[in-house]
Amino acid sequence: MPFPRALARSNRVGLNRIIRHIAPWFPGLGLVLHVGRRSGRVYRTPVSLFTADGHYTIALTYGAGADWVRNVLAEGGCRVVHRGKEVRLAEPRVVHDETRAAIRPLERFFLRLFCIADFLVLDPVP
Repeated sequence: MPFPRALARSNRVGLNRIIRHIAPWFPGLGLVLHVGRRSGRVYRTPVSLFTADGHYTIALTYGAGADWVRNVLAEGGCRVVHRGKEVRLAEPRVVHDETRAAIRPLERFFLRLFCIADFLVLDPVP
């Protein structure tokens, strides 16, 4: 079960403003650059991001209904800044994976602890 919406709102105003500065460089984190569906504005959202087998996997800690996820799905992709590099991603798909196979063991433990098993998987654009 994803984190509550109230936590998402408070993070948006507080913690995310700090994490946005370290997410592009910190292992296990990334910054999603996405365009608002109605506003057309570019947003920057820090996420838990993992790479494996040529795919980028983002843990959906607030569920598949989060605004940024809906923006990425509507746009058909996004850009991410991960480990200091900006990458264009496409073909977004929401995946439910109870095994959390694409996630490193330490993060897998915490995601299991918080019952998070939904992920957004994207492929890099060549």
